[in-house]
Amino acid sequence: MLHKHKEQGRAVELLLPLPMELSVVRLRVCRKNRYVFLLCFAIGTVLAYHFTRNRSEVRTMSRVEGLRANSSQFTLETKPFRVLGGSIHYFRVPRAYWEDRLLKLKACGLNTLTTYVPWNLHEPERGVFKFEDQLDLEAYLRLAASLGLWVILRPGPYICAEWDLGGLPSWLLRDPKMKLRTTYPGFTDAVNSFFNQLIKKVVPHQYSKGGPIIAVQVENEYGSYVKDKEYMPFIKEALLSRGITELLLTSDNKDGLKHGGVKGALETINFQKLNPNDIKYLEEIQPKKPKMVMEYWSGWFDLWGELHHVYTAEDFIRVVTEILKQDMSINLYMFHGGTNFGFMSGAFAVGIPAPKPMVTSYDYDAPLSEAGDYTTKYHLLRNLFSLYHTEPLSELPSLRERRAYQPVVIQQHLSLWDSLHFADKPFKSVKPVNMENLPVNNNNGQSYGYTLYETIITSGGALNSKNNIRDRALVFVDKHFVGILDYRTQELSLPDGQGKRTLSLLVENCGRVNYGKTLDEQRKGLLGDIELNKQVLRDFIIHSLGMKPDFVNRLESAGHWNSMRERPSFPGFFHAKLYVNSSPKDTFIKLPGWGKGAVFINGKNLGRYWSIGPQQTLYVPGPWLHRGDNQVIVFEEQETDGKIQFSSSPDYGMPVDVQ
Repeated sequence: MLHKHKEQGRAVELLLPLPMELSVVRLRVCRKNRYVFLLCFAIGTVLAYHFTRNRSEVRTMSRVEGLRANSSQFTLETKPFRVLGGSIHYFRVPRAYWEDRLLKLKACGLNTLTTYVPWNLHEPERGVFKFEDQLDLEAYLRLAASLGLWVILRPGPYICAEWDLGGLPSWLLRDPKMKLRTTYPGFTDAVNSFFNQLIKKVVPHQYSKGGPIIAVQVENEYGSYVKDKEYMPFIKEALLSRGITELLLTSDNKDGLKHGGVKGALETINFQKLNPNDIKYLEEIQPKKPKMVMEYWSGWFDLWGELHHVYTAEDFIRVVTEILKQDMSINLYMFHGGTNFGFMSGAFAVGIPAPKPMVTSYDYDAPLSEAGDYTTKYHLLRNLFSLYHTEPLSELPSLRERRAYQPVVIQQHLSLWDSLHFADKPFKSVKPVNMENLPVNNNNGQSYGYTLYETIITSGGALNSKNNIRDRALVFVDKHFVGILDYRTQELSLPDGQGKRTLSLLVENCGRVNYGKTLDEQRKGLLGDIELNKQVLRDFIIHSLGMKPDFVNRLESAGHWNSMRERPSFPGFFHAKLYVNSSPKDTFIKLPGWGKGAVFINGKNLGRYWSIGPQQTLYVPGPWLHRGDNQVIVFEEQETDGKIQFSSSPDYGMPVDVQ
């Protein structure tokens, strides 16, 4: 309804149909001055006509009908429509590069952007919501709209995504009875609270409101989890009741299709290899409906200690071509992977005895590389997708220049032990307490990073973890390193000594499992008792070392760093300065001769590194640097060669075909 006027006492209110950017113009006029009303009405109508007449299709005010799945082909505005989509996650790409990446997506011939929404970043503490800066989802949606892209939103609450705990916030695990992804009240209450904040931001960006969102996914791959038959209807209703009106979708792999659907949502399939039987099954469960591959996997993720997965461009384009020939819609997962900055990479635990952590890079061997470069896959896709457009595709955006900066020498160091007073106040406990249940972060527990557990011992002997370490612990006696305890090594021999000594266990959360049926078991730190000579150890002092920005900034400004003339002790923090004498460019950090740790530049956590590979470089976005001195801090567990090197290209390790 374009015009509406109502009498309120002696005033009349007029709503003019101006563009969303100008919101709604409200004119209040006296009833005696009817000619003013008519004049305003006429002016408003003319203005509205001229504004809406020249608006792009994405932002038009008079929408006929959104994305529909009422026949074997999608329709949009009642016309046949094929989704040519690609996944780019705003939280894996520096905000300064959002536009660059989306322009490259559009130039490849895609018409739709898909993205997940990471609950753990948007609600890092219960009831504390963040939707600004890097997490400004609405800005991302507005950007997509301004570039003429449609959006399929995948709000979760669980997203998988090779992201820590599949995007679920770790504070959920403070509840010892928690049952994630079910209708357990402790979980549904938290989901409702989050959706109350998230969905109200999403609703105005729906197609029916003039926005770019044409479809919304209900949860993610629930067919592979299936612990509660009431759960998917609950999530669907949680979306609908908060104003979601666009087409609802679910997505599952071939096995999950049998159990992952929910009435009223179109089922879509995820795969890498095209199996005709899987497509036939999709047709059987929903005849005369559009067929869509919600995730066509363009590559694969990597695990520490293994090889770098690649998927050949020839195999990739052959399957995409066949999907399109079968009149199916497609979404490329990933079109551009980006980076698991910070401690956000998850872990893999399906079909193996113990979880394996994922690397920092999320390059994914995608058509657009981690640093935004065009690949062979990209050019093959562009040629293919151009056949499905009546107009020539837009020009390719220019590539960003990169630089291999000169190596920088470590100038100062600070041992872990000397840094503890910059962290949160330690916590005393008779028994070990897992990371999530520590009384830190406004009683939301510790989410990521390391936790230091210390207790007094009076003898050496056999230290046994009882498999209660999650995931990996460096063990020290009086600050002297004695070994590592993890899933494979659960017993160490401690040296004999006189009197009381301090036993320290620096326990790292290497990444929570993001997929599979063990999500409820992802608490980190020390989960239970450890024993020395079969005697349970008691009376711990526990230090939370999440290495969040405020801690790193305090370190940076600390006045008592030690010169490298003094031999460093490990674990420790190492400080250097990268001087940039011109406009900053993207680069990659290399750390040959270092062991394992994390790198911080100007307070931002670039992520983990580990000499076991496969990944040997860390991506440094140019916008995170500035002219002049840039502060670099490396947290290293065990060894250093005293310098930091840079490269203009990445090194993801020895490749192996994903097949």
